[in-house]
Amino acid sequence: MSPSSAPRGPHTHETDPVRPLAPAGECPAGRSGATTPLDSAPPGVLDAYRTCEFVTLAKDGTPLAWPTAVARREDGTLLLTTSLAFAQKAFNVRRDGRVALLFSDPTGSGLEHAPQIFVSGRAECPDTVMTGPRGAEEYWRRLFERQPHSRAYLRLPMRPMMSWYYLRLLITVDPEQVIVRPPLEELPNHDLSATAAGTPPLPGAEQLGRTPTAVLAARSASGAPVLARTRPRPTRSGYLVEVPADCPVEPGPASLLVHRHDELLNHMYNALVRGDLRRTDAGWLLEPSTVIEPMGSGRASDALRVLSRTKRSTDRYLRRRGLRRPKVQWDRFRALAEPEPPTDGS
Repeated sequence: MSPSSAPRGPHTHETDPVRPLAPAGECPAGRSGATTPLDSAPPGVLDAYRTCEFVTLAKDGTPLAWPTAVARREDGTLLLTTSLAFAQKAFNVRRDGRVALLFSDPTGSGLEHAPQIFVSGRAECPDTVMTGPRGAEEYWRRLFERQPHSRAYLRLPMRPMMSWYYLRLLITVDPEQVIVRPPLEELPNHDLSATAAGTPPLPGAEQLGRTPTAVLAARSASGAPVLARTRPRPTRSGYLVEVPADCPVEPGPASLLVHRHDELLNHMYNALVRGDLRRTDAGWLLEPSTVIEPMGSGRASDALRVLSRTKRSTDRYLRRRGLRRPKVQWDRFRALAEPEPPTDGS
């Protein structure tokens, strides 16, 4: 869905009510005392993950997955955010609220042999532009703590270039199903540079070759998106993917997400290989068609190009809603970014 075809209605700035996040490392029941689907996840594991894979459905039905930070609220819902510059997730949610998340990359979590956690449910995303952290204070505080380099975006020299980063939309996911999967043992990279002697590399071979695993985003029989971390294996016509028994996929549009980050959520990279999933005698095969690298391939020249594109995308989102670019509440973000002062006796 393009911004011009997003649902119309009142477009406002920050007015969302505050909904507290659950304390990190705890899995309390909902405020009413009733259990929620997330209570079936191993205690503390979901909160320890620095990122998860989040999938929405594109207008043509293709499941599109991207890495994102997420926080669990006390009422059992999950909070995500997206900047106006990358608002496609919001458009997808407003059109079809069926979503899924997979916690499968434990880098930086401190966990060893961390189980994977799959969550499916429904999401909503009001068309309210958040100019400050209200309603997501703990989300931002935790992000600044886990990603220290992002505090530099709040300094005066960086503000003109990074204001787009802080103009956000809030996405709330109401989980309906939780599946716990065992860790996927990492194996050496497959050689994805060529599929067979005398044939050119498949689209996405370079991107998928950067990590030993990728995340398959597909659809179930009901059309809802599903996710599974897998090891793509190249063939002459596509990538064979292993799918766990608890992930009933159907033929049709699908994608493979590859992403990585270091222990401090720095040196990020992500790419999406779109294509079609079909069943073959050898197993499930993704036939690739398009490769998307939203933040570039890592070259120094990509930074300026990405900054220019994010500014244009942010301005376009606001212009089509008749909104002037609002002022970021820098002081409130800085208050959350400041490290906690040491307590007596520490």
